[in-house]
Amino acid sequence: MYNIKTLNSISEKGLELLSKDEFMVSNEAENPDAILVRSANMLEMEFGSNLKAIARAGAGVNNIPIDRCTEKGIVVFNTPGANANGVKELVIAALFMSSRRINQGISWAQSLKGKGDEVPKLVEKGKSQFEGPEIKGKRIGVIGLGAIGVMVANDAVSLGMEVIGYDPFISVNAAWGLSSSVIRATSLDQIMSTCDYITVHVPLGPETKGMFNKEKFAIMKKGARIINLSRGGLVVNKDMLDALDDGTVACYVTDFPEQDLLGNDKIITIPHLGASTPESEENCAVMAVNQVKDYLEKGVIKNSVNFPNCDMAVKPGCTRILTAHENVPNMVGQVTSILAANKVNIADMLTHHKNNIGYNMIDVDGKVTEDIYTSIKNIAGIKMVRIIEEKSLY
Repeated sequence: MYNIKTLNSISEKGLELLSKDEFMVSNEAENPDAILVRSANMLEMEFGSNLKAIARAGAGVNNIPIDRCTEKGIVVFNTPGANANGVKELVIAALFMSSRRINQGISWAQSLKGKGDEVPKLVEKGKSQFEGPEIKGKRIGVIGLGAIGVMVANDAVSLGMEVIGYDPFISVNAAWGLSSSVIRATSLDQIMSTCDYITVHVPLGPETKGMFNKEKFAIMKKGARIINLSRGGLVVNKDMLDALDDGTVACYVTDFPEQDLLGNDKIITIPHLGASTPESEENCAVMAVNQVKDYLEKGVIKNSVNFPNCDMAVKPGCTRILTAHENVPNMVGQVTSILAANKVNIADMLTHHKNNIGYNMIDVDGKVTEDIYTSIKNIAGIKMVRIIEEKSLY
C-alpha cells in the first residue's frame, strides 16, 4: 500500500486512477510515498524518509525545492503540455484585449450606469477612445516553442498574422508540430526589434529572469504589445513601467498581478487564469497521477525535471533494483559488482543520466536480500535505492 499526500485540490479524474487496494490518498497523510501538488509552497517543507516522488499538476516547479529533492533521491515530475490549450486560448484572448482596448471599454461602459436614455448617445460619442488595430497582417514573436508556444504560433498563423518564433532548444517533437509558415528567428533581439506583438513561453530560471529589461526595451519596436502568461519574474516591472510611459510598449498583459502593476491603464492584469479551466486541471491531474503510479510501481520515469527519463518493460519473475547516484565513473560498476559477488544474475538493465544525476533500472533473477540492498545503499555517491518485488517494496 502506497500513501499519497495531496497538498491542493486535485481533480478526481486523476485520483480515481489510484486503486484503493494499492493507494491511500489523503491531504493529511504522514510520511507519504508521494505528494501531488499544484501551487502549494513546498520550499520550506520537511520531507519524510518514505518520500520518493513529487508530482506537480502543472508545468512550473518553482514552488518545489528541486536541488534538495535531487540530493535526497526524490523524483520531481511536472505535466508539460497538459494545460497547453487552456493557456493558448488565453493568449489569443490577450491578443485581442491588448489591441482593441476591450477591457478598458467594458469598464467605461459599466460606468455609464444610471445615465438613462443618454447611454446610447454617450456610447457613440465616447467609443473612439477605445479604438485599436486589428491583428491580421501584424507580426507576432513567440519566444519559447514548447507545447504552448507551438499552439500559439500555429493559431496566430491561422488568424492571418506573420509569425516569427525563437527557441534555441526546440525539441524534435515541437518542431514537427510547428507550422511551416512560422519564420525562425536567429536571436532574441530579432524578436524584440521587429515584432508588433510578443508572447513569451519560457520557464523562469537564472538565464531568463528579468529577460524583459531596459536593455531589451531600448531596442524594441515602438508600440509593441507584450503578453506574459509564463512567469512574472521574466519582466523587470520598473523597466516595463518606464517603457509603457514613453510609448515603447503600448500594452502589457500579465497573468501575474503585482502591486506596482495595478491601476495602470496600459496594463491588463489577469489573476493567474492561464490554466484555470476544468479541462486543464483534469489533464494535469491525470498526467501527474499516471507518472507517480508508474514510478512507484515500476520505477519508470517520464517528465521529471531533475531525473532522466527512463522506461524499461518489467520482466516477469524478476526483482527490480532502482538506484540514483552522482553522475561519476564506476557507480554502475560498483552496483553490479555487489550483485556478482552475491551470485545475482542481471536479466536486463538500463542506465541514463541527466546533469549531475544518474539513474539505473536493473532487473535481476530471483530475490534481493536486505544485505544486498544495504550494501548498495552504502556505496559513496548513492542517493537512493529501491527494490520492487512484485507488490512489495523496501
